[in-house]
Amino acid sequence: MVRVVAESFVVAGPSGVSVRTRLKHLTPGDVAVLRQVGAHLGSLASADLKQRCRDGTGYSAESWAVRKRVLTPLSSSRWAGSITKASHDQWGLARRGQHAHIQNLQAGIATISHRLSLPIGAKGSKRAPGGYGSKREWFAKSRRLGVLRDRLDTQRADHEAGRVRVVRGGKGRARNRHHLQEAGLTQEQWRQGWEAARWFLSADGESGKRFGNETIRVTPGGGVSIKLPAPLAHLANCPYGRYTLTGTVAFAHRGDEWADRVTSDRAVAYRVTFDPSRGRWYLTAAWSLPPVQVVPLAAAVARGVVGVDTNADHLAAWRLDRHGNPVGEPRRFAYDLTGPATHRDAQIRHALTRLLHWADRHGLAVAVEELDFTGETTREKHGRRKRFRHVIAGMPVARLRARLVSMAAELGIPIVAVDPAYTSRWGARHWQKPLTTSTRTPTRHDAASVAIGRRALGHRIRRRTAPPPAHRSDGQGHRTAQAGHGTRRCEETRPRLPGPRTRSVPPDSGRKRATRTPNTVRDVRSDQEWIQHPLLLTE
Repeated sequence: MVRVVAESFVVAGPSGVSVRTRLKHLTPGDVAVLRQVGAHLGSLASADLKQRCRDGTGYSAESWAVRKRVLTPLSSSRWAGSITKASHDQWGLARRGQHAHIQNLQAGIATISHRLSLPIGAKGSKRAPGGYGSKREWFAKSRRLGVLRDRLDTQRADHEAGRVRVVRGGKGRARNRHHLQEAGLTQEQWRQGWEAARWFLSADGESGKRFGNETIRVTPGGGVSIKLPAPLAHLANCPYGRYTLTGTVAFAHRGDEWADRVTSDRAVAYRVTFDPSRGRWYLTAAWSLPPVQVVPLAAAVARGVVGVDTNADHLAAWRLDRHGNPVGEPRRFAYDLTGPATHRDAQIRHALTRLLHWADRHGLAVAVEELDFTGETTREKHGRRKRFRHVIAGMPVARLRARLVSMAAELGIPIVAVDPAYTSRWGARHWQKPLTTSTRTPTRHDAASVAIGRRALGHRIRRRTAPPPAHRSDGQGHRTAQAGHGTRRCEETRPRLPGPRTRSVPPDSGRKRATRTPNTVRDVRSDQEWIQHPLLLTE
């Protein structure tokens, strides 16, 4: 049974902007002050996060105010506000991750229970997996089922009690302390990374205040100054307990927008971070964007779209006109997701830049699938298909979606999200072969991009076969080869009916066609015998 396909929609633009630059020309005194301020505020943030986790779901505005009043004498009112807000956001993120983990455990338990209930070696179907292949595998999965049920009970108990587990600095970095050799780190390197990740140097912006931020202030000329906490006020080199860094900063990306906000005293949030592997300090500026009215879907696809199929190593794209017909040749934008995170991020940005510039040249919208592989990467769902699980898990769906929306908003390109149901299957079945020529061999992914684009335009993906030759000419009326919107049954090849292919003569396979009478006298058959007499008959 074919499930109901959700309606396509235009994706809303980003709600905020974040840019980063490097803090250069810092003196040893600047570095020492940054380290002391980050360590002091980091210890306060750890204690506040512990208290926030202890409050659980029973927190209130009064408990929040109490936490802020405790932190204010040890830092400042603005530092206390930033710390308490960061703790609340971290607790909410952990709470959402806990809920997602419970859903994942429930899906795994349901799959294993179903497979254990089937006989060993039972064949599966497209909708549900079959039984396990051997008794050994069945026994191992039965033990895993018990482990998953215990984990589910523990997570449910924590969720009902409002208890979450958060590690400031990251759980992965904390585990690396016991596996330094596998992580390729020395104890000193791990200690530097652990301390830097637990520092707190983040300040929220305030509209109406000077340059949009009173705690970490950046002037239009690039000068950076920090409001020191009360216990470290003796380190100040400027009035009012402030410390001004020696170097200046400049934002290469969105520098004009940042300068406009700073000049007009609009809120800008800043965060100072340290990368111990490179020994560099960075400054990140962030601000919110006003909500923009979303373009209607009909207006977004009025000139056509660019259908994009997301894959593990490339983006397959094809341009479609407003009638849903492919135009030109398919395009492929490859990227390499091996190596460090910075390399992967650069590869994605480069591929999206080429895609958006191509769509911008033609003035078209971009149609993508609303993908979500949250429950598709578990080994309970795909069994021993480890390579397939790695392919799905390696697809940068969330990263691509976030990057694509933010980069397209800068160019004014609408992004249309469509339901991913059956796009690859129907695209390969109905579009891969018709689009194949002597000089072009489209892949399954190219055909899927056509299906995605047609769904964004509101057209059907499945195609009918071509009509008979007598009905293809314009003299007998135009006959479209596309399936109509009112077609409910599956469009497949028409059945071969015996007899003449015309509407005037009904086919009849039970008898043969009789011999027709010729139009000329010479060819008319007769039952008489003609005999030529030798003598002429006379009277």
